[in-house]
Amino acid sequence: MLYSATINVMVKAARRAGRSLKRDLGEIEHLQVSLKGPANFVSLADKRAEEILYQDLAKARPGYGFIGEEGGTREGTDKSHTWIVDPLDGTTNFLHGIPQFAISIALAREGTVIAGVIYNPANDELYIAERGKGAFLNDQRLRVAGRRQLNECVIACGLPHIGRGDHESFRREMTAIQDQVAGLRRFGAASLDLAFVAAGRLDGYWERNLQSWDIAAGMIMVREAGGTVSDIETPGDALVTGHVVCGNEFVHGELVKILRKSA
Repeated sequence: MLYSATINVMVKAARRAGRSLKRDLGEIEHLQVSLKGPANFVSLADKRAEEILYQDLAKARPGYGFIGEEGGTREGTDKSHTWIVDPLDGTTNFLHGIPQFAISIALAREGTVIAGVIYNPANDELYIAERGKGAFLNDQRLRVAGRRQLNECVIACGLPHIGRGDHESFRREMTAIQDQVAGLRRFGAASLDLAFVAAGRLDGYWERNLQSWDIAAGMIMVREAGGTVSDIETPGDALVTGHVVCGNEFVHGELVKILRKSA
């Protein structure tokens, strides 16, 4: 595949950071870990991966802004372009040696995401999307699943953990959806949940209280694969609200109706 110069920059950075994470995964028991918050751990691997990404992206595109989970916002001289980066989405999975984690890189221009890369170094799956050019997994074009019966669909979700989110509200949502679908899944990495919807592995996905770096690359992935992504409560931008729901047009619509009714 011939990708744009921007995508090539993103892929190169993701692969270099991925090599670092894969080495650390192999020695997971030796990682030094500090407490970042209730049930939310950050490792040296996380910080190291973000610094690799920042160095590579800043070298290739000097002046672009950078928003990272670990380092926060770094202003650039170019106010129209911003990298939105999660160096290790699925930290808890990673720290338990579960190979369901990813590097997520998105590029926003004037507030609109125009490119995304999601890379899982554990299995070398590389997802790529660019506005108007489609979504791909290891060079294979992606399309969302075409199912139009909820009772045939597998839906992913996020589970609010200790100290985070409205547990009672989530239980109402889960019960309402559980009654109508073939299966529910909780994988623990929002970027990959969105990528799986884009790839047709999952029929839909919803989660609340996410950050922009969790979902920026995944949202463009789903849209470029023919899916629909929105805020749960309104037609607004989930990138701003942090409450995301997606699927093909039918599944998205049905999930929205159920979630709003159970709120």
